[in-house]
Amino acid sequence: MSRPRLAVRGLLLIENRLLLVNAWPGGTSDLLCAPGGGVEMHSSLPDNLRREFHEETGLTVTVGEPCLVNEFHDQRRRFHQVDVYFRVTHVAGDPLAPWTDPEGIVTDRYLLSQEELVSRRAKPDSLAAAAWGTGILYDALEPVVR
Repeated sequence: MSRPRLAVRGLLLIENRLLLVNAWPGGTSDLLCAPGGGVEMHSSLPDNLRREFHEETGLTVTVGEPCLVNEFHDQRRRFHQVDVYFRVTHVAGDPLAPWTDPEGIVTDRYLLSQEELVSRRAKPDSLAAAAWGTGILYDALEPVVR
């Protein structure tokens, strides 16, 4: 039996613009998501997020409170992932400077206003509410899209 994969993601607002990255390697899709990735065992969720956020963006962040728990699934592939989203604060690095994701997945970064986000494909569906809202949200079993 497969188990859900656990991942962490960070919501970073810079001058009221949300930092997003491409969600599929090599730009094979226009889908955007928050920076982050899979959790490694024996490392805290915030430590995992700091590592993943830096790998995907070149930025150093501090990790704040959780703001969203989202589940992605695809029954055909027997895939189920639980993403825990945290609010993060920018500490160091230039979000517009060139960088290379060591894993080669993220190739593009975007700083989008809430209005600009509406015209882009991004997941999860509750991304804007989590980024610009308050409290913690929960999305159950959102289908994976490409």
